[in-house]
Amino acid sequence: MARRAKLAGQGVAIGLVALLFVLLVWRLVSHDHGALAAAVSRGQQPTAPGFTSSRIDRGGKLSLSALRGKTVLVNFFASWCTPACTVEAPELEKTWQAYRRSGLVVLGVDWQDLRSDARRFMRRFDLTYPVVADGSGSIGERYGLTGLPESYLVDRHGRVVAAFVGSINTVADRARLRRSIERALRQ
Repeated sequence: MARRAKLAGQGVAIGLVALLFVLLVWRLVSHDHGALAAAVSRGQQPTAPGFTSSRIDRGGKLSLSALRGKTVLVNFFASWCTPACTVEAPELEKTWQAYRRSGLVVLGVDWQDLRSDARRFMRRFDLTYPVVADGSGSIGERYGLTGLPESYLVDRHGRVVAAFVGSINTVADRARLRRSIERALRQ
């Protein structure tokens, strides 16, 4: 009797693992991972997916549409994204400070993270730009995230004009970001 119960339990466990595997494969196949970044790399300028989310840097909500007319660097990060996000964060703060008077907004999107951890990350790197929460991952899903960090430069008209998959941490990455921002600010 005990052996039969053990076999039944093992069968249920194997069935659950198989079901989870099928769900994972379905999610990977049915989702456009990287489609937005790929479109930008082909020279297209797709409309940035809109969103409204709760702010982490202070109270209230912030929507991407409220920033229309400004150039916005949407940066997806998480406190647990090390070392890539930790290397990139000071560079994004420098970028925000250098270009904010020219009309750039750096907008952090804390992806699937605890708010307390996000706030601790923001304090650690003295981040002063606005940060919103994406606890469910739905914003990142609309952007087709393939990993963290990822950043999307949105022009004044709401079009994605540059995509940065991975950390912006080399001299070449920073130069490309600077050129992209300056081009977007002139448009």
